[in-house]
Amino acid sequence: MKGTLVLVATPIGNLEDMSPRAARMMAEADLLLAEDTRRTMKLVPPGRRLTSYNDVNARGRLPLILENLEAGRTVALVSDAGTPGISDPAYRAVQTAIQAGATVTTVPGPSSVIAALAASGLPTDRFAFEGFLPRKPGPRLSRIRAMAGYTGTLVYFAGPHHTGKLLEELLGVLGDRRCCLAREMTKVHEEYVRGTLGSLAERYREQPPRGEITILVDGADE
Repeated sequence: MKGTLVLVATPIGNLEDMSPRAARMMAEADLLLAEDTRRTMKLVPPGRRLTSYNDVNARGRLPLILENLEAGRTVALVSDAGTPGISDPAYRAVQTAIQAGATVTTVPGPSSVIAALAASGLPTDRFAFEGFLPRKPGPRLSRIRAMAGYTGTLVYFAGPHHTGKLLEELLGVLGDRRCCLAREMTKVHEEYVRGTLGSLAERYREQPPRGEITILVDGADE
């Protein structure tokens, strides 16, 4: 029988959010793949062997994943934080497992997208996750314009030094919509800043926020 690929969600900040099942799976899997092995070391027993799997080497790791699945072993995959497959290359491993006829399952848990959406105060019945936008201005503005008419909540990831610029661009294309900036969720300095794109753009124009940033923007009028 073919093996199993397990996508294991890990804490986005507070290590107390680690589930017992996730901890057991990471300890028992035949092969444990981690986006950031240094960070994942904090979540596994001492001496547990980790294999890196990230944007740089994902394609090169696929033969190793396939070898273990063909041998009937259990392969566990974790991201830097949160649920694998959200803005990381986990989907390549999933495709490989599916094509090989192996089982793919998940240990659900923390997700910065869902956590920010739930606490934002914006509508949660429909949303579009845009993740990190392109670095070049042209493609980035094209992506923003493409979603301008979407009536659900828009969710973006942003680095702290690019947040002010992104807020200005969102304001310029989308107008002064309601907005929430969530940063350092579940950590000591967790903060939710709610207002409009205009007020947040002004707030962070000169002083960028610190930490990991999720920006949520109200959708277009029906």
